[in-house]
Amino acid sequence: MATIVIGSVPAEEFALCHTLETLPEVRFECERIIKSGDDAVMPLLWARNADREKLDDAFGADPTVDNVRLLTEFDDECLYRMNWIDHVQLLLGMLTNSEATILDAYGQGDAWRLRALFPTREKFSTTHDFCSEHGLTYDVESIRELDGEPAGRFGLTEEQYRALVLATQEGYYEVPQQRTLDDLADELDISHQALSERLRRGTEALVEDTLVVGAGPESS
Repeated sequence: MATIVIGSVPAEEFALCHTLETLPEVRFECERIIKSGDDAVMPLLWARNADREKLDDAFGADPTVDNVRLLTEFDDECLYRMNWIDHVQLLLGMLTNSEATILDAYGQGDAWRLRALFPTREKFSTTHDFCSEHGLTYDVESIRELDGEPAGRFGLTEEQYRALVLATQEGYYEVPQQRTLDDLADELDISHQALSERLRRGTEALVEDTLVVGAGPESS
C-alpha cells in the first residue's frame, strides 16, 4: 500500500548546507526533484525572501551545487534549476532504491523537511535501512498509508471527511452562512458538539497535511 512519510534531514547531510547557513532568512521550496545522474539530482527550486546578489554569491561558494540557472524572478522570489552534486545520498537512495516520489521539500536554517510518497511500506523500510547503513539522519515525523479512499489522502477520518465536504457543499462556510451547525448536525444525526469537534479536528488535519509541511523547519 502506498505510504506518505514526512521527515526532516539536517542540512549538513543534505544539499545547500553552505547557502542555508550563510542566508538563514531564505526559505527554499522544491517544485520538483529528479535524478540527473548516478551521483546527482536536479531540483526545480524556489528561493523565497531572497536577495538575488547574496543568493548568487552563496550558490557560487556552495560545494553541493553546480550548473545553477535562474529561470524567473518575482520581487524577492527566484526560481532556479541546478544540480545537487554532493550530500545527496539520501535522495538518490529514495529515488532509486525505494522508487519514492518527493512530494515536497522545504529547507531553511539547519534542516530540510521532506514529504515523500513510497509505493509500499516495504519500500520505505528500504530507505530506513539505507540511512542506517550509510550513517544518514532521517527523523520521521509521521507515516500514513493510503487506502485508496479520499479521506486517507488528506490525513482525515471518514467522519471528518464527510463532515467537511457536507459543510462546504451546504454553504456552512459561505458569507452569509447558508446552513448552521445545528442544521448539519441534524442531517448527520449527531450532536452539535460532536460535529463541531469533527470540523475542528478535520480542519487541523488538513492544515497539518498541507500547510504545516510547507512552513518548513522554522515551524518545528
